[in-house]
Amino acid sequence: MQSQAYDEMIAAARTCYSARGLVDPEEAAAWDTEKRNGLSSSIFAAGHHTTLQHSHATFAIEGVTRQTIWSFLHSHPFYNSEQISQRYVAVSHDALTVPESLDAKQRELFSQTAEAQMNAYRQLCEALTPSVRDLYLSLFPARGEDKQTPKAIERRAQEVARYVLPLATHACLHHTVSTLTILRYHRMMTQPDAPTEQRALAEAMAQLLIQAEPEFAQLLQEPIPQDSFAVTDLLAKHGGVVDRQRAQKFVREFDTTLEGKTSKLVDYGVKNEALLASAVREVLGISSDEMSDDDAITAAMNPSCNKALSETMNIGTMDKLTRTLWHPHYSFRKRISHCADSQDQRHRMTPASRPILMAHFTGEPDVITPSLIDQCAQAKQFFDDANAHCWKTANALLESGADAEAVSMILPNAVAIRFTQSADLLSLRHKMAMRLCFNAQEEICMASHEEAQQIAEVNPRIGQYLDPPCITRHKAGIAPKCPEGSRYCGHKPWLNND
Repeated sequence: MQSQAYDEMIAAARTCYSARGLVDPEEAAAWDTEKRNGLSSSIFAAGHHTTLQHSHATFAIEGVTRQTIWSFLHSHPFYNSEQISQRYVAVSHDALTVPESLDAKQRELFSQTAEAQMNAYRQLCEALTPSVRDLYLSLFPARGEDKQTPKAIERRAQEVARYVLPLATHACLHHTVSTLTILRYHRMMTQPDAPTEQRALAEAMAQLLIQAEPEFAQLLQEPIPQDSFAVTDLLAKHGGVVDRQRAQKFVREFDTTLEGKTSKLVDYGVKNEALLASAVREVLGISSDEMSDDDAITAAMNPSCNKALSETMNIGTMDKLTRTLWHPHYSFRKRISHCADSQDQRHRMTPASRPILMAHFTGEPDVITPSLIDQCAQAKQFFDDANAHCWKTANALLESGADAEAVSMILPNAVAIRFTQSADLLSLRHKMAMRLCFNAQEEICMASHEEAQQIAEVNPRIGQYLDPPCITRHKAGIAPKCPEGSRYCGHKPWLNND
């Protein structure tokens, strides 16, 4: 926690109305307690919360489940995290949470199933290694004797094998948030999907905040009661959180609308291209008879014209011309795994209406199968058996009275997540620049290719410029084409874009 956080809040608030100019934290610290607390309480109650965003805290968090990270810590845009990767780090068999709400018999069943999932993970790592080795050496034939090759192959096998790991698996991360977000965590900690773990985490964060800056205690609100959330009332009227028949009906309806796609374009601005072109002319102060729509879109989106697009610093929100990309909008309906969405949601400027996970529970295995597993009969058997075991346990736990939060923790990373995601073109273009790269997680990469193709069909003048970094740099005349260095994916897609 940065020092003088409370003083900074008071100083920021006073600066807004100070005839003398800037008020510094040292000056605010000298005021009497009643004056300071009266001001902070007044502006907080009125909803003037920007003063709480000047101070930030970084938390080192261990032992938190993947489910809680997905459902709570990373469900909003106002944070920064660096999290241990299951793609690159092998998972220990004991690195998971067994929910305390389970009774002894339920805990035994949960633990046995989690152990089976861990065993399946190790079996998949071994079974997939030959296929991964063949694929890797087909891309990098000169690396056959490289000392780093075995580790690279091991990591790629782990990346796929992790799909069978339970959502109860632990992660560790550095998590940085503003004081305002800490207070929001405390207020919202009882919501689905993991209120027990969320409460423990949010209370610990709030306590550390108050230990560092005791005066913030007066701003800490009580958590919203769980039964006061609108979703709690709505689900109670429709069979509760878990209703298998309701979920089956919903899943069939949702999947039908995808028309066989992973990500389906369901809405977009009908004047996206015209709007973008007009915005470009507005920035430049040029009339439409001097710059056509085609020329305006090219000026903003062609990296040979707009070199800001090739910057790895992602400076688009600060560049006057590139900011015109904020105006076009797109919405996609998607079905990807929890594993993939845990990465996809890190693109905080492409928000989504993610579900209450157990409200989608149909009682039958509902997973995304990675292509490498599909292509290996032995791996596919391990994968299918592990998921069948998992759903059998989930159903048994529910029948024995276990709560939805506890049951969700035994579901695998592969479990399907269904939602709608919307974004402006500026944010979506940045996401695609990262995820159209073949180094990206397979599902997100394939979904991004589908999305780019569908945008090109409805907005061809925009879609032609949705590219991975290597093609963008190629169009901009920048070398090397790939900015990843030793992480180069092995493909050369720019050769097809001349």
